[in-house]
Amino acid sequence: MSNSSNSHVSPILKAAGIVKFYGARKALDAVDITIQPGEFVALLGPNGAGKTTLFQLLTGLFVPDAGTIHIGGIDIRKNAVPALAGIGVVFQQPTLDLDLSVTDNLQFHGSLHGLGTRETRLRIDEELEQLKLSDRFGDRARALSGGQRRRIELARALLHRPQFLLMDEPTVGLDPSSRRDLLSYVLQLKQERQMAILWASHLVDE
Repeated sequence: MSNSSNSHVSPILKAAGIVKFYGARKALDAVDITIQPGEFVALLGPNGAGKTTLFQLLTGLFVPDAGTIHIGGIDIRKNAVPALAGIGVVFQQPTLDLDLSVTDNLQFHGSLHGLGTRETRLRIDEELEQLKLSDRFGDRARALSGGQRRRIELARALLHRPQFLLMDEPTVGLDPSSRRDLLSYVLQLKQERQMAILWASHLVDE
């Protein structure tokens, strides 16, 4: 019964025939991927396999040379803003402003998504508590460990309540314990918030 009802649910992501060239080099060759609400999908491949290129296309940083991308049923090429509003992203490269406090990093993200100051503050408190970082909200980002910075980036990605979370090699540079904690929390999010998650890694054990 549940399977038949799930079949009528629109996918969070539907990418079809995605092609991307860099000059003469074909980075992606007719990639198809569909992800349903609450589904966890892992992309496993060595560095240079095209994982980050796919993420750049899904987040609107680049445009595919062929193919279509629909997020939440919205064509990203025709209507990028509402499509991208449903995405939270943790990029491979660290993206916190190390000279700003944890709160200021998160507050800035909230304002980019049109959240009011009070609403953003409530959500910051909530996400930091979930990630066990409530005591660090006033600290500068550079005072945090690598694992803590990753968790702050995850809190930031979740502030605007996305339906779809993109994690691009999020555990690179983390110790095994921090890697396990991050993955465990993301799986918890999938369960509790019915979030769709696309997790890219070159680590087989992950």
